[in-house]
Amino acid sequence: MTCASCTSAIGSAVSELPGIAEVVVNLLGSSATLTVAHADVVPKVVSAIEEVGYTAEVISLEPLQNSPSAKKPSRTDSQQEGPVRVELSVDGMTCASCVTTILGLLSGTPGVSEASVNLLGKSATALLTKRELAPQLKEAIDDAGYEAEVIGLHPVNEVDGEDLGPRTVSLRVDGMFCSHCPGKIMSALKTLEPDVTVDKPLTSHTESILTLTYTPNLPDLSIRTIIKIIEGAGEPDTHFTAAIYRPPSLEDRARYMQRREKQHIFIRALFSAIVAIPMLIIGVVYMTLVPSDNHVRKWLMEPIWAGNTSRGVWAMFFMATPVMFYSAGMFHRRSLREIYALWKRSSRTPIWKRFVRFGSMNLLVSSGVSVAYFASIALLALSASQSRSTTGQGDTTTYFDSVVFLTMFLLAGRFLEAFSKGHTADAITALGKLRPTSALLVVSASEAASLNELSPSNSSSDTVAQEHDPEKGNAESEEQNFASKPGTKVQRVDAELLEVGDVVRVLHGASPPADGTVVSGDGSAFDESSLTGESRLVKKQIGDKVFLGTINKAGVVDVRVDEIGGQTMLDHVVKVVREGQARRAPIERLVDIITGYFVPVVTALAIATWVIWLGLGLGGALPQSYLDIDVGGWAVWSLEFAIAVFVVACPCGIGLAAPTALLVGSGLAAKFGILARGGGEAFQEAAQLDVIVFDKTGTLTEGGDPKVTNAEVFTENTGLALTRNEILGVAMEIESASSHPLATAIRGYCEGNGAKPQPGSSIEETPGRGLKASITSLKCTAVIGNEPWMEQHHATVDGRISELLYSWKSEGKSVVLLAISPESASDFSIVAAFAVADPIRPEAKEVLSRLQAQGLGTWMISGDNAVTAKAVARSIGILETNVIAEVLPHEKAEKIQWLQQVGTKRPTNGLGKLFSRRRLNERCVVAMVGDGINDAPALTAADVGIAIGSGSDVAISSASFILVSSNLRSLLTLTDLSRTVFNRVKINFLWASVYNLVMIPIAAGVVYPAGHARLSPVWASLAMALSSVSVVCSSLLLRLYREPKVSIASQ
Repeated sequence: MTCASCTSAIGSAVSELPGIAEVVVNLLGSSATLTVAHADVVPKVVSAIEEVGYTAEVISLEPLQNSPSAKKPSRTDSQQEGPVRVELSVDGMTCASCVTTILGLLSGTPGVSEASVNLLGKSATALLTKRELAPQLKEAIDDAGYEAEVIGLHPVNEVDGEDLGPRTVSLRVDGMFCSHCPGKIMSALKTLEPDVTVDKPLTSHTESILTLTYTPNLPDLSIRTIIKIIEGAGEPDTHFTAAIYRPPSLEDRARYMQRREKQHIFIRALFSAIVAIPMLIIGVVYMTLVPSDNHVRKWLMEPIWAGNTSRGVWAMFFMATPVMFYSAGMFHRRSLREIYALWKRSSRTPIWKRFVRFGSMNLLVSSGVSVAYFASIALLALSASQSRSTTGQGDTTTYFDSVVFLTMFLLAGRFLEAFSKGHTADAITALGKLRPTSALLVVSASEAASLNELSPSNSSSDTVAQEHDPEKGNAESEEQNFASKPGTKVQRVDAELLEVGDVVRVLHGASPPADGTVVSGDGSAFDESSLTGESRLVKKQIGDKVFLGTINKAGVVDVRVDEIGGQTMLDHVVKVVREGQARRAPIERLVDIITGYFVPVVTALAIATWVIWLGLGLGGALPQSYLDIDVGGWAVWSLEFAIAVFVVACPCGIGLAAPTALLVGSGLAAKFGILARGGGEAFQEAAQLDVIVFDKTGTLTEGGDPKVTNAEVFTENTGLALTRNEILGVAMEIESASSHPLATAIRGYCEGNGAKPQPGSSIEETPGRGLKASITSLKCTAVIGNEPWMEQHHATVDGRISELLYSWKSEGKSVVLLAISPESASDFSIVAAFAVADPIRPEAKEVLSRLQAQGLGTWMISGDNAVTAKAVARSIGILETNVIAEVLPHEKAEKIQWLQQVGTKRPTNGLGKLFSRRRLNERCVVAMVGDGINDAPALTAADVGIAIGSGSDVAISSASFILVSSNLRSLLTLTDLSRTVFNRVKINFLWASVYNLVMIPIAAGVVYPAGHARLSPVWASLAMALSSVSVVCSSLLLRLYREPKVSIASQ
């Protein structure tokens, strides 16, 4: 795929297939993602893409997750049944038309319910009802003229986390040289049965990939012991070596395709440039610039062979022909595939649509070059049939020189475009480079000896425990940092050979090889800026989490591995960034419509240009002085305008305007600790925000560790003669069933103040209200929660308690009440009141002030009481009228929808008015910032859901953006970056549109009457090449973006 027309062509071709629910074609990623009804559709999708002139391959199939709470399926079941997500690499996409074509192919395949195509990533993904459809998708894309390959098939309900059960790995075994070698290895693995199951055995010495499943059981069974068994199977005759095999990722394949594409283009461009040198000397210098009496010019102008064709014209014919069929051949082949796919007998495209939506940039280029070449052939044949001129000079009227120069400039521009596009997708590559290749494994001395036998090459250094100074540890002096407890050793192993539960040593200046927990080495500090975007050290103590990709900046620490194999935080970040880059902005749908009709419109304009000029010439409306050629008359003279129109038109710039800027923007966001899960659509919505709504607890407040600051126990109200410690015991028992931060705070307070445990039963929790339980030991029922919860149970708050509660709430504290009712009574009596203080984030006030200065409305929503919520709002600068308090979780979503209808719109001007959705939808654009499970409905209802880093998985899965850091300053970066990125999209789109609107009329000759100025096809090709390159370079300039600085006085 090379341009937006390719995207459109692919999308249209796939969408026509039955069973396709959604198709997303990624031009920059050279990929497509689909949602299908069943897996049988996949081969048809591949065929459909290949039929329109591209090559496609299925990367993976993943079943959709229908219910988060569904029973966890086994790996075998999930791989055989249910919906799957397939990942394909798609080679040959060049523009948005290619994306549309493949998207159409995927969407039209039966069994595909969702699809996406990534042009820059040269990939596509689709959601299939069953995995058997994957080959059909590949076949459909291949039939469309692209090259597709299935990269992966992933069940949507696949169990997440390799540490939750059996681990499936693929190993590459080297050293096999005969048919007996696989048998030796398989026999050795049988000794590990039933703990190890071979899923894909070795059947031939030429097939080196072995797949097996096992459940780690350290230290007896791990991937390291399995490899040891395999490597020892050939002794003493043969030495086998085994290593973890990872198939190429989408990014790896995209980089390979980009390298191959650049190589092919470079070779052809170089050949064209070499031919262009003698073409310039013969066709321009000697036949135009040198004096007419120059003997070399006279020799070149002499007719030879048949007719009146000059020696120079024949030379240019022989030079232009290989350029036409070799250098420009890539354009011709893709164009013919597109035409064949459109008009083949099995095509589902309606007849009328074949005339109004067809082709891509390849067709325009091929048409321009072909018209110039074959018109020159006709002129050559015409002059060859004429008698020789009496002047002794042959005819020189051809466009052979234009063929060579036009092709050279087109290929040079395509190479620069490919080179530039390769630099827009560096975000995931940069994240991948954070992963260390080796680890320092802390093992027992006996296990270290075993590891030494495993593979000496993988075991570069080990040493027994010795005295050391951790603060002096560094990556250059590892031998001095291998000290451990007596009887243990530190062994260097491949990072992929780690298992959950392993203990690894992280030196000063090194990165943990996996996510884990610090088990020794207090006083360390890690630089987590690669994940959070915050360039400050985070202190780590024993029991704290550390992450792959962060850097140890202090002492040497030992870390217990908790997550491996695609489940680390870095892997989740990469996954979210990759998914976000595949999601398209609404403005790209407008681009699809434009590019879908671009080629037919340009073709019609080129034909109309030729017909109009020809008609004016033949009709005598043009002065004879305009006709400056000797052969062909007005027909040939008019043809140059038509060729220029074909060549100068450029849908590539329009198609690349949005995806390149959004791709660079998502990479920048990841650099600053912001994951754009919603992709281009999230950026567009965030750029047009009117109102931002904040949850209170855990968002505006720190939420992580609230404390009980005041507590009152009313023993006289119980009617059961309960003591203070018994009442606190009741509160502690009930709150132990909740994970809410307030419950945790009360439970901690009760434990530290002499609470006497009271067994309870039938504990029920009502979100947004509180809990209810039966206390069997005291023969009573107790409820604990907020004031509405008390009112619901008819617990009366007398004047004394009401006054106490009001004083606490006025200080911004949350109030929790405990009421008890004896089994013989129906009314509840309040027996305890707690005031819980949750510190406000120190940066909250300044961040809110900056957001308000940008014209954004700031609101707060909370399930807390109104008095407390308004007190918090006053302290951070939110108007009391903008506080929504005492709302249940489902009511938060309703309030968001209400704000969308009645909220105040932010005034827009300048570029903000361009592509503004308010022209079609006058409602307010609302963002919701939250962190808890009860925020998930509101995050989903909001136009932009923003989950902060400490949030729950449910909140994160509902969000458009994820702030890896809990610091609210990331929110300022998010809003500023979104506007910057989307403004760049508008600038790119405007430039590409203005270019076409200005250059096409100039190429058509509207300015020719003013001084006979015309845009020749050669210069038109150069202008077209520079158009798309300038759009990509404009997007790359986003890398100069710097996040806004926020100074916080309180810090």
